[in-house]
Amino acid sequence: MKKKHFLRSFFIILLLQSCSSQIVIKNPEIPELLIDRSPYNVAVIYPENFDNFIHEEKVIGRKSWKIDFSDSNKTLFNKVLTSYFENVDEREEQDNSLMSYDFVIRPSIDTIEFSVPEQSQDETFAVWIRYRMKIYDNSGSEIINWPISSYGKTSTSIFADEQDLGRAAVLAMRDAAALIILQMEKSGNLGL
Repeated sequence: MKKKHFLRSFFIILLLQSCSSQIVIKNPEIPELLIDRSPYNVAVIYPENFDNFIHEEKVIGRKSWKIDFSDSNKTLFNKVLTSYFENVDEREEQDNSLMSYDFVIRPSIDTIEFSVPEQSQDETFAVWIRYRMKIYDNSGSEIINWPISSYGKTSTSIFADEQDLGRAAVLAMRDAAALIILQMEKSGNLGL
C-alpha cells in the first residue's frame, strides 16, 4: 500500500513540475543610451520588491508560468538613470541626506501581464509591463508621476517556450527604457 501511495505521489509531483515554467531575467541587455547627461544629482529609492520580483500566472487549463525579474528591474533603471543624469546614488527611504539632491526618483512596478500562444491563438509570446516613476524635488514635493507602459513580443522559435517568453520580457524592458528617456526629454521645461 505504501509503495502504491508513493508512486502516485511521485507521478503527481512529476506532472506538476512538467506543468510549470520558470524564466529568470538576469540581464535585460539595455543598450547604451546615446544622450547628453543632465547636470543633476539624483537619489533613487527602489522598493523592496525590485530585488525579488517574481510574476506568476496560470494559464487556464495549461501550465503555470513564473517570470523572475529579481535584479533586472534595478539594472534597467540604473542604466537609464545613470545615462541621463550626471550623478545617481541609490538611497534608503529614511535617508536624511535626500534634501541635498536635486531630485529623488522612486520607480515601482504597477503591473505585469503576458500572453502565451495557448491564450492568443497565434504563435507569439507577449509581455506588458507598467512601471511608475515618481520624481520629487529636494523639498519632497512630487513633481512628476508617470506611468510607463511597455510591450514586448516574440514569435515562437526553435528555442524553448521559456526563452521566447523571457525574450518578450526583455523587449518590454527595453521598450520601457526608451519610453522613460522620451518622457524625460519631453519634461525639459520642468528643469530635468
